Amino acid sequence: MNTSPPARIAQLFEESGLASSHEPIEMNEVDALLARHYRLSGRLERLATEKDDTFRLRTGSADHLVKVSPPDEAVAVVALQTAVMRHLETEAPHLPVQRVKETAEGSDHVPIETEDGGVRVLRVFDFVEGAVLARTDPEPHHLAMAGQMLGRVDVALRSFRHPADERRLVWDLRYFDQLRELIECTPGAAHRRLAQEVFRLFHETVVPRLGDLETQVIHGDYSPYNVLVDPRADSFVTGVIDFGDSMRSALIFDPAVSLANLLGRTPRDPWREACSFVAGYERARPIKDTELPLLPVAALARLTLRALVTHWRAERVPERRDYLLEHARDDWANVERAMAVAMQEVVDRLLSTRHDTP
Repeated sequence: MNTSPPARIAQLFEESGLASSHEPIEMNEVDALLARHYRLSGRLERLATEKDDTFRLRTGSADHLVKVSPPDEAVAVVALQTAVMRHLETEAPHLPVQRVKETAEGSDHVPIETEDGGVRVLRVFDFVEGAVLARTDPEPHHLAMAGQMLGRVDVALRSFRHPADERRLVWDLRYFDQLRELIECTPGAAHRRLAQEVFRLFHETVVPRLGDLETQVIHGDYSPYNVLVDPRADSFVTGVIDFGDSMRSALIFDPAVSLANLLGRTPRDPWREACSFVAGYERARPIKDTELPLLPVAALARLTLRALVTHWRAERVPERRDYLLEHARDDWANVERAMAVAMQEVVDRLLSTRHDTP
């Protein structure tokens, strides 16, 4: 079995900051930078993440989230992520989007030069309290409210532009059809067969339409781990975090990410939660009739992609293996459950529930 992807795929992984591991930044260096540039001090706690170095800073009066970008992530891409949040803060201040804290000098980041001449970027954000959606058992109307929040974010981002928004990212489903060789990096024969069927569906259904789809900058990773919630709050969603995968892509791929994370969680009705989410999303941003049939296939593609990428990365970045496998432990089972339902049946259900109210 081939365990290395072709050079063009390896290049996409590299541009996505997923090709290699790096030495974690020392906490005492982060402490010094926070004191010098932010006038902040307190207790740092390292948090597990996909690729960057992330910390929770407890100051005694307020908590902050501190992020240091990986060495292979372009400074322009980090600037894009920050600009997205600044845009939402200005254009839609009512949305509970994570805020960027300025340095004492009035900058939104601190550059850190590495020994090999590269640059990493340190940023500080408000720490948003709340439970992640993934750790809750939401009712259908709660899922609809989470979907509506993503729709509101997408509407607010319609006018956003940035020089780096055309970044290439392995998670961008525009490239999914080009990643078929990843199937051969997967050890399980049953998993390979599932993946092959998803690639077939995507190639036949979505690929012919890629050039026609509405595009804009999207969140890119509105997963249940990046949505903070409080069932007692009127809006349910109390925070939208982690714009690390923001990019310009097909708009329909933004809710597809969310759906991928909801598939199969109710095994007897694997699309139930996804349908509730879409019903809410459409209250804020109606999906075109011509694009709605692509959504279930795109969701399956995203879930399959995560399963494939997770296995490949877990073998190559052992220090993040536990984090990666935890977030993808049920992916293949959920792909299988979701594919047991005919795609047209799913589309018909989405059409029938798109005007539902919570």
